[in-house]
Amino acid sequence: MKVVKQIPNALTSLNLTCGLVSIVLVMEAKDGNLTGPALLIFLAAIFDYLDGTAARLLAAYSDLGKQLDSLADLISFGVAPGIIMFRILSNPALTSSNILERMHIIPYLALLIPICSAFRLAKFNIDPRQEVNFIGLPTPANAIFFASIPLILCLQPNIFTIIKLTFFLNFFSNARILTILVVFFSYLLISDFHLFSMKFKNWNFADNRVRYLFLGTTMVLLIFFSLSAIPLIILTYLLLSMGFQKQI
Repeated sequence: MKVVKQIPNALTSLNLTCGLVSIVLVMEAKDGNLTGPALLIFLAAIFDYLDGTAARLLAAYSDLGKQLDSLADLISFGVAPGIIMFRILSNPALTSSNILERMHIIPYLALLIPICSAFRLAKFNIDPRQEVNFIGLPTPANAIFFASIPLILCLQPNIFTIIKLTFFLNFFSNARILTILVVFFSYLLISDFHLFSMKFKNWNFADNRVRYLFLGTTMVLLIFFSLSAIPLIILTYLLLSMGFQKQI
């Protein structure tokens, strides 16, 4: 039985492994293709969901597991996306006329992601108000948003050309827009903004209206926009949380 109780920690370790390998792949990516590191962040998010589910099903909660989960999340959803964005923002600096970019200062703003993620996770561990919903943007949601950017840029250019959605490519190719997004989302991590979680206490529609609405919207966005739906899904999450503040 003791071995079974370690299943959540094993899944957390897989989450951590994905984050570490993601960082290594960013450092080794000589061609600038960051799809591998980005996909590993998505895989880490799956393991992060599974370790919490396993802990609930097996009643295997422990202080060790709680701390291990936060440390793994810091690497996979803080450091890894921060390094990815550092690499992306470093590319335009070589040819930019902006003095800050030429001095290679702008890319270092990407380090706000792991710094604010650390504060977010620390606050979560000591805040009893976040047992059901969240205060501040969860680190996995933030990481998924930024991990989707290299996927959009590397995997979908032809699709965008066909369906005339080059706006997405232009938007996420703009280093200054990305810098603004890094700063804004880093602020959301440590803000007091209330957001709903996807924890269902029951299947009653009235009690989970915002969750069902989010799931429905997510499916529609994925059908119509494929990978480019991911940032839109995170934006929908923020907007729905704003709209349902009184119920969160």
